[in-house]
Amino acid sequence: TVIRGMVFFKQPPQTSANFNYCQLKINDWGMWQVTGALIKHFKLHMPVSFTLSSYRMFQVMRFAVQEINNSSLILPNVSLGYEIFDHCSDKFNFQAILNMISRNGSIQVLRCVNEYLSKVIAVAGPFRSMESMTVAPMFAMNLIPMVNYGSSSSVLSDKWKYPSFLRTTASNKDLIHLIILIIQHFNWNWVAFVSSGDENSQNGLQLFKSKLKDTKICLAYAKELNEMSDHYEILQQLEGLSIEVIIVFAGQSSAVAFIKSAIKHNIHSKVWIAGDSWSLNKNLPRLSGIKAIGTIIGITETVMPLPGFKDFVYLSQTQRNNRPSTCEQTPSRQTCNQACDLCSDVSPQEIIGENPSYSFATYSAIYAMAHALHNLLLCDIKGCSDNVTVYPFMLLRELKRSNFTILNRHIEFDSNGDPTSTSYAIVFWNQSGQAEKVGSYETDPTLDVPFSINNTQIHWYADQVPVARCSPECSEGFAKKIDGLHQCCFQCNVCPGMTYVNYTDDPYSCIDCRKTEWSKPGSTFCTQRSVEYILFTDPIAITLMFSTGVLLALTLAIVILFALNYDKPVVKSAGGPMCFLLLGCVSASSISVFFFFGKPTVTNCVLRYFLFLLFYTVCLGCFAVRSFQIVCIFKMATKFPKIHSWWVKHNGQWWLIAIVFVLQLLLLTTVFTASPPTPVSDMTSYRDQIILKCAMRRTVIMFLLLTIVLASLCFIFSYMGKDLPKNYNESKAITLYLLFLILTWITFCTASILYHGKYLQLFNAMSVLSSSYSILFCYFLPKCYIIIFQPQKNTQQHFQGIIQRYTQNISSK
Repeated sequence: TVIRGMVFFKQPPQTSANFNYCQLKINDWGMWQVTGALIKHFKLHMPVSFTLSSYRMFQVMRFAVQEINNSSLILPNVSLGYEIFDHCSDKFNFQAILNMISRNGSIQVLRCVNEYLSKVIAVAGPFRSMESMTVAPMFAMNLIPMVNYGSSSSVLSDKWKYPSFLRTTASNKDLIHLIILIIQHFNWNWVAFVSSGDENSQNGLQLFKSKLKDTKICLAYAKELNEMSDHYEILQQLEGLSIEVIIVFAGQSSAVAFIKSAIKHNIHSKVWIAGDSWSLNKNLPRLSGIKAIGTIIGITETVMPLPGFKDFVYLSQTQRNNRPSTCEQTPSRQTCNQACDLCSDVSPQEIIGENPSYSFATYSAIYAMAHALHNLLLCDIKGCSDNVTVYPFMLLRELKRSNFTILNRHIEFDSNGDPTSTSYAIVFWNQSGQAEKVGSYETDPTLDVPFSINNTQIHWYADQVPVARCSPECSEGFAKKIDGLHQCCFQCNVCPGMTYVNYTDDPYSCIDCRKTEWSKPGSTFCTQRSVEYILFTDPIAITLMFSTGVLLALTLAIVILFALNYDKPVVKSAGGPMCFLLLGCVSASSISVFFFFGKPTVTNCVLRYFLFLLFYTVCLGCFAVRSFQIVCIFKMATKFPKIHSWWVKHNGQWWLIAIVFVLQLLLLTTVFTASPPTPVSDMTSYRDQIILKCAMRRTVIMFLLLTIVLASLCFIFSYMGKDLPKNYNESKAITLYLLFLILTWITFCTASILYHGKYLQLFNAMSVLSSSYSILFCYFLPKCYIIIFQPQKNTQQHFQGIIQRYTQNISSK
């Protein structure tokens, strides 16, 4: 049996309601009505049923009315009365509803709201959402306000369908949001939702499903309970799906029956989240075996103590016991509405100890209508005006403007008719069977911490927070791969190198790092790659630049030494003036070493290759010419005197060197103009580094071809002169130099194939420097040694003697 509602009407200032207790043959208290006359006696012959929680709400209504009638601050000289109607079913409900919206026994339709005054101007109730949705359109026809205290379906927030509906209890959307916050707080994601067939439960299920879209929670199982439900089968399905958290968002009778079945069938170690309909149930915690089913966490609107209510209940019950038991026993059968056959057996302790969940909502609903009437009747401390006709639409407008505080709680409605702020309590059924408050939730958006839970107050069945997940969380760096229909069920795959997983944005994908970033396998973030190139301050770079300086100084010293001994046979046999060209080109090519350091640019990329390839090619040209001259002197001069004579007469060696220089210059200029070596970022060789280097195009083969041809000619001519006189054999020096040169660049090529780091540029610079030093050590330093330490060999007679002996040997053969 459920209290359904209340209707208010302005009481004439000069009269006050006379409330007499007598028996009323109805099966519960439904709608309460204030009329301008004595309360009438209605008889509804239905099966008698009694619900103590409904009776408590009825007593709270009576208590609020009595407080208002006894108050000099609100509605002075105006008394409120009430009339109760049953709403046990939609079929038997409309007689009372039609009576309320009628006037003198008739209902006028299509009348303006400011022209038609119905029998009542306001209604409180009914309790259930479906019942409110049934009757609300009828009251909305004349904009008769309904201030509800128990219907929480979010559908009733639709002001297009229910324009006159307001409520002092929160909408389901806040309740469902709180349930999701609790689930998220304990990091659960694999839950079941058990509902009943009423509108409130079904609306809760729909809201729960819609809100899950923005969370990581999966609804593993949903079931609607009804009279034919097989609880054992449902419980077995829950066990089969390994569901540890079960939300029971059902009507009280359905929820209680389901929990009793769980106890009967030995269901253990679950977490039960109780909806507001049974979270403060007084009987379930006392059942044997309730502790074995697991931990029960409930949510309910914060219970507000009502000062004076306990004394009111004791006094009311005492007065009841002293009054006649039936209306027929009252004098003249006075109208009555506060007696029932089954109420006499209820003790004050039972009423006070009953579920108080909706007490404050009932209390504040009465006060909201009283405050609205107070404003409409222009009440002040002296009294209220008796010249004001209050139409329902006027009261509705004033109710929407409600803004008052009662028992330190602010009462105000938003545009949907819902309370702007509601306080929820999170309770835990402790070992003593009491609902212990362990957390709170405030819907007021201005609060800094609207949601809180004290985890230490909850004693879990396993002494720790249960794990309610379809799949265990992946280790760091592992992406989830959905396994089945639910996103909560997944396999874990490690993310490969150069990828990462972002659990905040997308835990199901391995995201590629940007080109400038890298990551190890199994990473959750990418690290910026280090940019690598040889700095001028690098110790090896400093060493190479110092070595280049030494080479330049050594070259300068040889130039001076050769200049001072220019007319001596050793200098002439080394090439004479060609030695100075050779030494100058060695110096120019070695300068390219300085451009291998620092951050690569187009300029230093071009200069490092251009200088070396141009001037070192001239060096090879000089050696090729010099090798050819040596062969000519000792072999061709005797066998081919005319060719030798033509070569000497026309300075063939200089023409050949000039041709080599011009040809290499044209090749380099053409190729470097069309496709110069440019700085590039090598991002493939090392995952954690970006190597800055100069890239050579394939066209480099064009100008390397000439260099290779010249080196080959040098080697051929040097080999031809292998049997020349020992003390005058320049070919051997050139051959030794060429061997060092070939070995140097074979080493570099091998290193460039095996290694791709930043120090490859150092290997290149070392190869350039080694090529230059090999010329000095193999060709010039032996001659410097003769000039300085063996001057007796640096005479014309010594060289002529060597040539004569070689000529005689050739002639004798």
